[in-house]
Amino acid sequence: MDFLTSIILGIVEGFTEFIPVSSTGHMILTAKMLGYDDQTPIMKTFEVVIQLGAILAIAIVYWNRILTLLGWSRSEPIAKAAPKRLNLIHVLLGIAPALLVAYFARDFIKSLFHAQTVLFALVAGGIFMIFAEWYNKHKARLTAEDVDDMTYKQAFLIGLYQIISVLWPGFSRSGSTIAGGMISGVSYKASADFSFLIAIPIMCAASGYELLDSYRNFTSDTIGVFIAGFIVSFVVAYFVVLAFMKLIQKIRLTHFAIYRFVLAAVFWLFIMH
Repeated sequence: MDFLTSIILGIVEGFTEFIPVSSTGHMILTAKMLGYDDQTPIMKTFEVVIQLGAILAIAIVYWNRILTLLGWSRSEPIAKAAPKRLNLIHVLLGIAPALLVAYFARDFIKSLFHAQTVLFALVAGGIFMIFAEWYNKHKARLTAEDVDDMTYKQAFLIGLYQIISVLWPGFSRSGSTIAGGMISGVSYKASADFSFLIAIPIMCAASGYELLDSYRNFTSDTIGVFIAGFIVSFVVAYFVVLAFMKLIQKIRLTHFAIYRFVLAAVFWLFIMH
């Protein structure tokens, strides 16, 4: 891998990690277009490194909220704040189902990491997102306008929906959690906020586990491209999340679904054939 490839993949990771288009799917498809096997040890380690860059970006964006979850805000201890507030139990309920499934089905999940699986997942995930938006508007009883209004049941349901993305590469973790939240009576913005927050522990756990197996790939030949990818992923992810949250009322799930359909069609027609 050279520096140009590292930068390209860092940009792709930063752009796609936290929006509902599937970063895993984009990484697999991009690696295929660049002529790389994304299942080699070096590539898997590189992907973990640039994921950590994206995690750092989201942690900085949500730093105040993270402090509050841990018991303190900048102004006052959580005990003095309003009792109705998102807490660590919500986060635990949101990440536990996916972590358990990922741990016990790790080998099976890895067997699904190929372009054909991703293309079908892009389409299926897009259909699911369109349904979620329709259901949220016409059928669901909206009970959580803000992330602090969420119940434990809603957090757990979002965690269950997240399992779909764990078992189906290309479905999108953020897409499944945001759509799952909207089906469960959580607003679009609150679902996105919760999706971003639970991304931090679940991605740290997954990345840390992978690094235990692949730390030997950090050598004098690879460290430069690893650092370049990390920095690029961090910078791009930081600005993408800020832009997404600012434009969230204008960019609906349906828009992302249409993009997924077009991407799958173009890749199938011009790359797979």
